[in-house]
Amino acid sequence: MKKTIYGIVVAVLGAVLGAGAMFLFGFGKPAAPVTGSAQQTPSAPAVSPATTATSAPAKIDNGAVPTPPAAVGAASKGATGAGAPAGAGTPVELGKPEKLNWPKTVTAVGSLRSDESVIVRAEQSGRIVALNFKEGQPVRMGQMLVQLDDSVARAELEQSKANQKLAKAKFDRAVELKERNFISGQAKDEAENAMRVADATVSLSEAKLTKLVIKAPFAGTVGLRTASLGDYVKDGQDIVNLEKTDPIKVDFKIPEVFQSKVRVGQLLAVTLDALPGQPFSGNVYAVNPQLDTAGRAVVLRAQMPNKGGLLKPGMFARVRLTLSDTGDAVVVPEQAVAMQGEDQIMYRVVDGRALRTKVEVGQRRDGKAEILGGIAASDTIVIAGWQRLRDGAAVRPASGGAVPAATKQGASGAAPVSNEKS
Repeated sequence: MKKTIYGIVVAVLGAVLGAGAMFLFGFGKPAAPVTGSAQQTPSAPAVSPATTATSAPAKIDNGAVPTPPAAVGAASKGATGAGAPAGAGTPVELGKPEKLNWPKTVTAVGSLRSDESVIVRAEQSGRIVALNFKEGQPVRMGQMLVQLDDSVARAELEQSKANQKLAKAKFDRAVELKERNFISGQAKDEAENAMRVADATVSLSEAKLTKLVIKAPFAGTVGLRTASLGDYVKDGQDIVNLEKTDPIKVDFKIPEVFQSKVRVGQLLAVTLDALPGQPFSGNVYAVNPQLDTAGRAVVLRAQMPNKGGLLKPGMFARVRLTLSDTGDAVVVPEQAVAMQGEDQIMYRVVDGRALRTKVEVGQRRDGKAEILGGIAASDTIVIAGWQRLRDGAAVRPASGGAVPAATKQGASGAAPVSNEKS
């Protein structure tokens, strides 16, 4: 009897423990997806209590239908497959090269100098009795600038003229006597020689008198004088400088490698530190046939108009000489060109990817570089941000604006950008 009761108790406890375990494990499992056919069936077969327990979580989900497997696969493909979102890729600044008139030029530094320049000096010693100019003012050609004391020279001239008159009379008398054979031919020749000496003496006195008057050899502007009225100056002593500054000259040097490309008449642009923002232009009018051996450079001289006298001799000048006009050229911002070893490279965007491209760079100026080969005007290039790129990396505009055509093609064309590779 005891054994029978013990067996019944054990059986009941086992059934209870088994039902409880199945009920607990049923809540831990996900609800089975409800298929369309199951939803359309009005009646379901009877299930055991254990099965009902495992279906209980589906009842608690407020009737929400799980996402179909096909939709889950499409979402996963959109995140990691060929169709990358528009925000994928390294943000960079994109642009296109420009086509500009880019003449071949060479830059140099030089100095302005007067078209004509002279230091007015005294040729004869004497005392200054007149200064017929004002410092810094223009004078005309032939104008008397300095008058030295000429009283002694005039007296010598009068004496020479008197001796000349006497010698002329003696010569005329000697000619008349020679015709009558009263004197010898030698006496006549001596009289003629004396007359010629007297003539030369008069000419010498006149020349000395002329040297005491200093005149302007050309029209120009006088500078600052170093002598005053009443000063006694010696021959060769500086008195004042005279400058002709219209037109004005600019002397400059360029490397000898360009000596075969320079010629008279070439255009040049000149800028001056003393006059910022005011460009000037001129033409080469002389090339020194001898190179400067100190710097192995070609020395050139150009002329520029200077009607208002704004340009002054001695100014420091920056010169850009045009060697030839090559027409339109492909030009990019200088920051878009990088150095890689001995090569110069740029990044060209094709199908949404940045391709490292070796380029040949010509002249650089004004923050831009001329591209002779490797990049075409129709290409899309990376202007800034290339430091973060590698060859073939996906890129997108950093500004958030419209994506260039080449980049759009990469986002939706045959060569999509994959996040798995980047």
